[in-house]
Amino acid sequence: MNISVIGAGQMGGGIAQVFATKGHHVSLVDISQEALDRGLAAIGKSLDRIVRKEVISVEEKDATLGRITGFTDMGAGTQDADLVIEAATENVDLKLKIFAQLDRLAPAAAPLATNTSSISITRIAAATQRPDKVIGMHFMNPVPVMKLVEVIRGYATSDATTDLVMSLSRELNKVPVAVNDYPGFVANRVLMPMINEAITTLFEGVAGVEEIDTVMKLGMAHPMGPLQLADYIGLDTCLAILRVMHEGFGRPHYQPCPLLVNMVTAGKLGRKSGEGFYDYAGGGKELVVSTSFQK
Repeated sequence: MNISVIGAGQMGGGIAQVFATKGHHVSLVDISQEALDRGLAAIGKSLDRIVRKEVISVEEKDATLGRITGFTDMGAGTQDADLVIEAATENVDLKLKIFAQLDRLAPAAAPLATNTSSISITRIAAATQRPDKVIGMHFMNPVPVMKLVEVIRGYATSDATTDLVMSLSRELNKVPVAVNDYPGFVANRVLMPMINEAITTLFEGVAGVEEIDTVMKLGMAHPMGPLQLADYIGLDTCLAILRVMHEGFGRPHYQPCPLLVNMVTAGKLGRKSGEGFYDYAGGGKELVVSTSFQK
């Protein structure tokens, strides 16, 4: 199949990699050549790690990269698509704009999937003239490693579109789980209130960053503490998801903690910016948030 992936960031690059690894031809689309180059370089590094683990050969790595072509023009990058997967920033207006464009540019028969982690599939589908072919295909990060794919049907999503996405997910050695179209779906509806409460616990001075993460890792058997995980996801993404759920449900426990809002406003976004609850400038995880300035 010809797969078009919109967005060459961490998620889009991972999605492109797993499809190309399974023999699909992938058109990777982003707004600039610089963004494409960064995305393709990240895919190369990811594949290098797999080669070092002797999971694939150098020849298989080269073949995988050879199946990925970069485009800065959405029309050219989607004209032959059998399936389009959007993996842009978690922003409602941006996604609606992209899907309106995709509806005009992609083949009429091509399903349009979104990797959104919280935004209504029905709302996104309403920006198109093919709502029966719009579906959520929410991969987990890092895409090459994590097995889960949340498959979200919108109000008008057809059985044929759902069956295709479920089948393709299994072909990628993923485990697709069908969920209904409500804000946050399942993964983030459960995860984000926990992360938000961990940030609130820090904000109120109950414990420090390392202490909170240690309690959750050792006490609850989590592989990564909630504050470290928030850094990994991106604090701006966490904030965007919480706002979608707070708007969608109107429940106070989805309201973002003021500390999270302030950190995002200050540009402290986690690993992507080099600093969040931990400091990543030197590749480490030094504590940078202290109880002396949380409020």
